[in-house]
Amino acid sequence: MKQTSATELGTGLFVVLGFAALFFMATQISSRGLTLRDDNYRLTATFDNIGGLKVGAPVSIGGVTIGRVESIEYDSKLYKAVAHLAIEARYDHIPNDSDLAIYTAGLLGGQYVGFTPGGAETYYKNGDRIEMTQSAVILENLISKFLFDKAGDGAKKTQGATP
Repeated sequence: MKQTSATELGTGLFVVLGFAALFFMATQISSRGLTLRDDNYRLTATFDNIGGLKVGAPVSIGGVTIGRVESIEYDSKLYKAVAHLAIEARYDHIPNDSDLAIYTAGLLGGQYVGFTPGGAETYYKNGDRIEMTQSAVILENLISKFLFDKAGDGAKKTQGATP
């Protein structure tokens, strides 16, 4: 009887550890992490096009993650996307003339928001709106522009040729 109790206890412990490992992996892979404290300040940025930017995407400066995209909404008055950013409090010296752009991590990677620091002596603070933004580059738009420009160049060359 003791042998079956030990087996059941071992199996139960194995299952609990398996769920703990899956939870840990899910928080790491999702790139959100697990934070229990909220010592962030919030910034707002408006974009013409956010592409595939998702809630939880990293916000970085120089490749260092300093925060996350907290929420995304549509402003029906401006006809633009508004991203709300949560920046860690320890990164409170971002010059308020810095610009913000949406980038893609690698060819097929996810999108993130990146600051290019300015040189102002004053810094963003909680609730500020970032004025200088650059929208996401949409790969499909680039490809279609390239293809149509090339097709247009070919048509111009054949029109200018004498028979």
